[in-house]
Amino acid sequence: MKVIMICGSRNPDGQTGHAVDALTDGFRSSGGEAESYYLPTLKIDHCIQCEDNGWGICRKNGVCLIEDDFAELVDDIRQADAAVFASPVYWGDLSESMRAFTDRLRRICTFEGARVGIEDKPVMGVCVAGGVGGGSLSCCMSLEKVLNTCGFDVLDMIPVRHQNLKAKLNQLRLAGAWLDTLLKARQERV
Repeated sequence: MKVIMICGSRNPDGQTGHAVDALTDGFRSSGGEAESYYLPTLKIDHCIQCEDNGWGICRKNGVCLIEDDFAELVDDIRQADAAVFASPVYWGDLSESMRAFTDRLRRICTFEGARVGIEDKPVMGVCVAGGVGGGSLSCCMSLEKVLNTCGFDVLDMIPVRHQNLKAKLNQLRLAGAWLDTLLKARQERV
């Protein structure tokens, strides 16, 4: 089984990076394969609302006209057995890099053909609040909304505060192992 970890943090050694590492460790401990992408290291532009009405051609053909790393990452998600979206919390919401990626993903997924390989794909979300530690729940709600809009099968949303990060790391490892076990069980039923 393979999972794609999409992280909206610029810092692999930061709190969100540690959360992704814990999930990855849990997934791998159960025999799965995981690959991590840190969005700020990729070229992912924000939506430019390319049509005069502001909607964009992506809604008509399921493809974004911006030439950057977006399409390749979406293809990697389609090829994986599951995906994890992890974002630091900024002002109670997703990081700018995660927002740019999910905004474009949501737009292409309004075209039914673009949902192939995405619809019903198991996903998890993790939102890690630093600073005073607030906003992880509202960030999870924002992320869950966009993932549902894209058609993913949202299995879990895990809010984390910097105050409880050490305690949550074990929960994240368990969640990673559980995800691999779940994917294997689903595959056996097919």
